Amino acid sequence: MDDVLRPVGRTLLRDRAYESLREAIVRGELAPGALLKDSDLADRLGLSRAPVRDALARLTAEGLVETKPQSYTRVTRPVTRIVRDAASVIRVMHELAARTAVPLLGPEAVRAMREANERFAAAVRARDVEAALAADDDLHGVLVLACGNHAAAATIDRYTPLVRRVERRLFGDAGSCGSAELHTRLIDACAAGDAEEAVRVTTGIWAALEHLADDAVEVSEVTGVPAPPEP
Repeated sequence: MDDVLRPVGRTLLRDRAYESLREAIVRGELAPGALLKDSDLADRLGLSRAPVRDALARLTAEGLVETKPQSYTRVTRPVTRIVRDAASVIRVMHELAARTAVPLLGPEAVRAMREANERFAAAVRARDVEAALAADDDLHGVLVLACGNHAAAATIDRYTPLVRRVERRLFGDAGSCGSAELHTRLIDACAAGDAEEAVRVTTGIWAALEHLADDAVEVSEVTGVPAPPEP
């Protein structure tokens, strides 16, 4: 796994720090329950503490980090209810995107979805988690972009990391990473201009993420290390 906590450029430091820290949490480089010190993170990112603190505050608001004043700042552990709630929101936003986008799609968009699904299937066969997730994002991203709903896109971006931590952990298991066949059904519905069928398939794809919430685990099960005790 490449180290995502590496020095970043000087432009948009808060955003770059936020993106790097969020990716490190999602990928497990910063594991559930890990204590976070802004000075250590700033050194690893090659930044001052200010943008790191801003990033940690944003991640706290998004549920990936938790803080107890004068005590600790740490990566949250997956919680079934929170993961399930986030997955439900993501599903509804993708349903909206499909319903809105399908009448607007042209041949190039459909080709882009098929190409992404080919990459997805190849990555699944190779058990390449990062490539599979990237291809999956690209495929569904065609609909999100085409629908033109910036609020839906922002909501998906906001809640996906809460689910992705669990999804990513299970992605390498046989059959757990999603279905290229379902993607094909979705693409065929898009190509036919059948928005209602596209929505039905989308519902099936993303409803599966809600079931992943049942696999949200305590940090000791993820890392083999007990969570730090409450002070």
